Amino acid sequence: MSEFDTPPSRSISGALIGVVAAALLLAVGGLVWSYVLSTKISHQETALNQANEQNAKLAAELRETDARLKVATQELGQSLGLTQKQLEARSQDILRREQADSARLERDQKAAAQAASQQITAVSSQVSDVKTDVGGVKTDVAKTQTDLAAAVSQLQSMKGDLSGHSSLIARNHDELEVLKHKGDRTFYEFTLVKGQKKPVGTVSLELKKADAKKSRFTLTVYSDDKSYEKKDRNLNEPLQFYGGKDPALYEIVVNSVSAKNTVTGYLSVPKNAPVPPTVN
Repeated sequence: MSEFDTPPSRSISGALIGVVAAALLLAVGGLVWSYVLSTKISHQETALNQANEQNAKLAAELRETDARLKVATQELGQSLGLTQKQLEARSQDILRREQADSARLERDQKAAAQAASQQITAVSSQVSDVKTDVGGVKTDVAKTQTDLAAAVSQLQSMKGDLSGHSSLIARNHDELEVLKHKGDRTFYEFTLVKGQKKPVGTVSLELKKADAKKSRFTLTVYSDDKSYEKKDRNLNEPLQFYGGKDPALYEIVVNSVSAKNTVTGYLSVPKNAPVPPTVN
């Protein structure tokens, strides 16, 4: 062998060592993996054994409970004078009754819920009807207010006999009703006969003269221990005077004069003016 054959032998030896080292590493890894896997399997076997023991214990307890239940059932049947078959029949009958009661309760609950729903629907319908009625009333009120405003606008405004103070007057009973609905004054209608002193509201009036042809009249007003003569006045002319503790403007309007020395009209006073005493 020449001196050039030596290096290949050394190269083969190095490769062999590498292979052996790799095999050793694989062997060690396999041993470690086998140990870990064995440990896990051991833990699983331990857990399985414990579960089996627990199941066996539960099964034993279940058998013991079942045996006690059978004994109790037999003793109950003997105390009631019933056989096992009769006892089972009685149990089934009780179970059927409970099921029937449960079904009846469920039906009653459904019926009650349905009735409540119907009542709620009825109430909702009534509420809707009431809202409709309220809307109609509001419409009627608005129309009445409009009609009243139109009627008031048609009333005649006349100057009274005190300082030219003007006010709305009513020339007949219908127009007087319009004035009443305004709500700012109180009205007392009257009929006076010549020579008769008559209380009207909190004052007294006396007709002194009545001329039907000329539609003129003369009357005297008695208020607060004072008298005011309204001489030769015309129809629908506001005859004004002040009365009351806190002087307020009163008005007398005569709408008609008859040939029988009679006049008709009304007295208008503020809302806060005194009222006549009530006759019991």
